[in-house]
Amino acid sequence: MAETKTIAVVGATGQQGGGVARAILADPGGGFAVRAITRDPSKEAAQALAAAGAEIVVADLDDEASLTAAFAGAHGAFCITNFWEHFSAEKEIEQAGNQARAAAAAGVKHAIWSTLEDTRRFLPIDDDRMPVLQERFNVPHFDAKEEANAKFTEAGVPTTFLFTAFYWENFIFFGAGPQRGPDGKLALTMPMGDATLPGIASADIGKIAYAIYRRGDEFIGKSVYVSGENLTGTQLAAAFSNALGEEVTYNAVDPDVYRGFGFPGADEMGNMYQFKRDFESDYSGARVREKVLELDPELQTFETWLAANKDRIPIE
Repeated sequence: MAETKTIAVVGATGQQGGGVARAILADPGGGFAVRAITRDPSKEAAQALAAAGAEIVVADLDDEASLTAAFAGAHGAFCITNFWEHFSAEKEIEQAGNQARAAAAAGVKHAIWSTLEDTRRFLPIDDDRMPVLQERFNVPHFDAKEEANAKFTEAGVPTTFLFTAFYWENFIFFGAGPQRGPDGKLALTMPMGDATLPGIASADIGKIAYAIYRRGDEFIGKSVYVSGENLTGTQLAAAFSNALGEEVTYNAVDPDVYRGFGFPGADEMGNMYQFKRDFESDYSGARVREKVLELDPELQTFETWLAANKDRIPIE
């Protein structure tokens, strides 16, 4: 009988990590087990994973030794950072380094690092088309992640670089969904012009990651780009209209206007959308649904996801 391979999942109580953990747990005969890593094992999400058969281990991304202990004996590790917890690109890079060195010390045979493009490859930092943030970044939560790719390479960890996309749960938890204006009408506001926005369900990111582990060494050292569907703002608004039974219009504001909205991270998000808009051929072009279907044959469309989740989207 083949030995069960344990996957240590960082961020197991969050969207992406939770998707990975649930994908593995949903296949009890697949030969893989989940070690859910969390700072707080009393969390409801952690308890739910434990009830489903996951091993719960406490570790902190700021504590490399705790991560080394949490990764010990694991075949694989799903590694991720949460920029929106602290809004610091430098902290993301530091936490990625902690995970990479811990994975190396623990002898992890296959890490998946959840990453994004460094926008400075496309738009030099001295280009005045968008403001510089945190002294040296265009889009800190993008730029830091690809910069951190090197941490895994330098540590000698066999790694797959999983380039993710806007996940549709942002419409539920991040306030990115349709908002009602003073006229009482719903509008989806994004500075994307006519460009497409690649998006995906977090559950599908989990299935893709699990598929990569199941494929053995095939994707080690490679980059995998994911999207459930690449849709324009107009197409997203039309899908919302159909699902909600109420007209939703697309409000394509200028990135400068979006950066001025004043909510925490508005400048960051404005730069992010502008990058995706201005470099659509590079960003959207790298994310092809047909290729992703090879790893997740049940890959959801936005319409499918919305039908199942429309009641969770906060609409006033």
